[in-house]
Order: sequence, then structure tokens, then C-alpha cells
Amino acid sequence: MTKYKALDRRGFLTRASLGGAAAAAGAALAAPAIAQEMPEVRWRLTSAFPKSLDTIYGGAEVLSKYLSEATDGKFSIQVFAAGEIVPGLQAQDAVTDGTVEACHTVSYYSWGKDPTFALGAAVPFALSARAQNAWQYHGGGIDLFNEFLAGYNIFGLPGGNTGAQMGGWFRKEIKTVADLQGLKIRVGGFAGAVLSRLGAVPQQIAGGDIYPALEKGTIDASEWVGPYDDQKLGFFKVAPYYYYPGWWEGGPTVHFFFNKAKYEELPENYKSLLHTAAQAADANMLQMYDHLNPIALKELVASGAQLRPFSPEIMDACYKAANEVYAELEASNEPFKKIWTSIKEARANWYLYNQTSEYTFDTFMMIQQRNKTL
Repeated sequence: MTKYKALDRRGFLTRASLGGAAAAAGAALAAPAIAQEMPEVRWRLTSAFPKSLDTIYGGAEVLSKYLSEATDGKFSIQVFAAGEIVPGLQAQDAVTDGTVEACHTVSYYSWGKDPTFALGAAVPFALSARAQNAWQYHGGGIDLFNEFLAGYNIFGLPGGNTGAQMGGWFRKEIKTVADLQGLKIRVGGFAGAVLSRLGAVPQQIAGGDIYPALEKGTIDASEWVGPYDDQKLGFFKVAPYYYYPGWWEGGPTVHFFFNKAKYEELPENYKSLLHTAAQAADANMLQMYDHLNPIALKELVASGAQLRPFSPEIMDACYKAANEVYAELEASNEPFKKIWTSIKEARANWYLYNQTSEYTFDTFMMIQQRNKTL
């Protein structure tokens, strides 16, 4: 069982208000005693995301805000957007080598160093956002991932989740596995390894270059995130078919990575606050996406986006190909095998349970929505 407990909101708010309460109760004191005891800590955090993606970039700002408020500004983390210190995809490296004390990134960006990195974020046909959180906070996932991260001088905490992502934007309809042959799709990491087995040609393209590549036909398709973020980039104008689900990202976790040596230097109360603020930022991001994505999807459809589900044939083929990749990695990568074994156990339990109350309730309510009774 992981040692990281559920978010203690009352405790966090109590700690956050101690400075003001102490000042009010003892006017004779020049400053709250707790503030006097808190050391000055000034960290820099590099984000893997641009400021324009306010929901996912904003997770780091939430962390910084909560820590500053809880310590009367004594524990300060300055947030930098991707490219201001290092390029977004180099955020993890900057933490490992000590260029910055922290970063906010998705661990599968480091897939090329070791596929085990992807397990901390999302891998094909694994866990939903709720299942991912259950596994991490109460199923030992945070501890298991940190055992691996220690080899890179990193201590990590979950710092956000987008929920299940969309399958991406396509210039033409994709109805069968044969339609994937030669398809140039902007997708990376684990998903790329799976799709390449079915004949697709994965492309690594920076976010700002996706639209012109789709417009010119340099690529045929691109995955990004979900309706709220995708809407900002206008993909529907050049690739109208919007597929779902993003089976490679059923519940991707965004992580706060901290330089392990710097983290271990923190006093215990700062460590506690860091864990609490990170969990608050983690929950806040998913809540925001759950609020904003439904609105954005309706607006995208009204603007001409054509929603399409991946066919059962394509889903089955991708599932089979993913399991082939898993089998190969389990046989060759012991850290990957250890964490993946834990995820598989959590996955089996979750989807057995989820067939009861959750699935039945959601299905009934979806039927009411389609019947226009909601």
C-alpha cells in the first residue's frame, strides 16, 4: 500500500492559514512564529507546455500558488513556459542534471530513454483517469514509479490528468485496418510503436508545426489532447474527421518531477506541503478538463468537425498489437515488467468492478441523454 494518503484539505487549509491566524491572535508578535521558522526556498520549474495551453500549463501555476500561500511566500516556485529555459521535451533532462529544481511534464516524453517512463503517464489500453489515480495513490503506483525515477535523480508526484484523450484529426475517413497502411500520423511513444505494426508511419512533430503539416498534406493525421486544447489549434479546418477514443491515453498523468537531491534537502513540513499541493493541482486539472471538454466538443461539431469512432476492427487490431509490444518489453526490461505487472492487476480489478454500478449508471444516463430527457 502506498504511503501517500488522500488529500487532507482541512489540514492543508489549516496550515495555509496559520500565518494569518497567528498574527491576528498575537498582535505583539512582529511576525507569525511559524513563518519565522520557515526557511527561504526558491526553486525554478520548467514546463513542457506553452502558456497558451492554460489548463495543462496552469497545473504548475496552481502548485506554485498553493505553496506560496501556505508558507507566506517562503517556499517559492517560479514557473517558466516551454522554451524559456529549455525546450519542452527536455524538461526531464533539466531536472536530472540540476539545471532546474523541478519540471511539469508527461513522463512518456522520455519513452526513448526507457519505455518504463511511459508507465507513469499512460500506455495503450491501460487505465482510465480514475483507475490511474486509484493505482497511483492507493495501489503503490507512486512508490513503484519513484523506484525507477531514482535512477535519473528524480522524485515524482502526479500533477494533473487530462482524462481519456481523443484519437486525433484525420484528413480522410479511416474505416479498416487497411486504411492505416502508409498513414503518416503525428503520434509518438508507445502509440507510435503500436500503430507502426499496422502499417502506419508515426511522425514526431512539434505542436506548433502540426497545423501547416496537415494543411499541406505532409502528414495525414495527428493526435493532440482533447476538445478544449484541440479547438485552439483549429485542426478541424484542415483535417475534419475527429476520431475517438485515444486508446493510447485512457487517463494520462502529467507529472511534477523534482530533482531528487533538492527534494531531499527540504524540511519535512515543506515535503508535506509539496505532496498536498501537488495532489490538489492533480485533481484540479482533471476537473477543469471535465468541465471544459464537453463545451468545446459541441462547439467543434458546430464548426464542422466530423465525429467518428474507431471501428471495432481497428480497435481489436490495435489491442492485439499493443499486447505484442508489452510481451516483448516484459521479456527484455525488468523495471518495465515490475510496474506493468502492478498496472495489469489494477486494470483487471477496476474493469471487473466498473461493469457494475459505474458502467450501469453511466449507460442509463447516456440513454436518457440520447432520448432527450435530460
